[in-house]
Amino acid sequence: MVQGTLKKMVAQLAQPVQYSLPVGDSLIPLNPLLEQSISLKFTGKIYCANCGNATKKSFSQGFCYPCMKKLASCDMCIMKPETCHYHEGTCREPEWGEKNCFIPHFVYLSNTSGLKVGITRHSQVPTRWIDQGATQAVQLLQVATRQQSGLVEVAFKDLIADKTNWRAMLKGNAEPVDLKAEGVRLTAELKEKLDQLITEHGASEIEFFDGDVVNIDYPVNEFPVKITSHNFDKNPLVSGQLKGIKGQYLLLDTGVINIRKFTSYEVEFSY
Repeated sequence: MVQGTLKKMVAQLAQPVQYSLPVGDSLIPLNPLLEQSISLKFTGKIYCANCGNATKKSFSQGFCYPCMKKLASCDMCIMKPETCHYHEGTCREPEWGEKNCFIPHFVYLSNTSGLKVGITRHSQVPTRWIDQGATQAVQLLQVATRQQSGLVEVAFKDLIADKTNWRAMLKGNAEPVDLKAEGVRLTAELKEKLDQLITEHGASEIEFFDGDVVNIDYPVNEFPVKITSHNFDKNPLVSGQLKGIKGQYLLLDTGVINIRKFTSYEVEFSY
């Protein structure tokens, strides 16, 4: 039995993806536990991922309320990059913004519960795709800042989804899509909007990227027919036979649990 606070699962791209679960200072390999019974028992304690203080409730996936209100990583512009307000002098943490938002980002197409558009820092490829449960992904454009990636994504959202239907994603793998062909089709339809953004920001700031399609295979022996979600806030004990891992979800024969949702929850993990 290992006790400690949860963090999102660590994933390495392989065939299939190799997962490990951080529990406190321990990193537990999960792939070898497929078909075994595991247990996660919430102790009732939550510790902020930033300041370490105890908190009765977790905000923005692992923070206490004061930290959630002051951290730039918890600001709304992280969810909606096109609303970046750094240039207005109101960034919560300007130095953090310079290190994390004023660096290359990718606009990508992926196949999760179907075709979707997304954005990520260049350093988060392919982690971002794995965390979303994508079975295919390809980089489409490279931009110089996070705000620019948001502006490009907004243009694409007029044609395709930018969210994953997580229930459908957990019930099985979506039908394969020719992402290259879809990229050509979508950029052609959006040519006027993309050209306008390139004119406004500069050709060196927003560039088309001819990336290779990445295919991702997950360690899943059995997908659930019906999705039942475990929630530590309602039931502190989550146990069952591990049938698979996809995205940031453990698939048990008793239901699924989103590990990332319960970041900073202290648990006792046993197998």
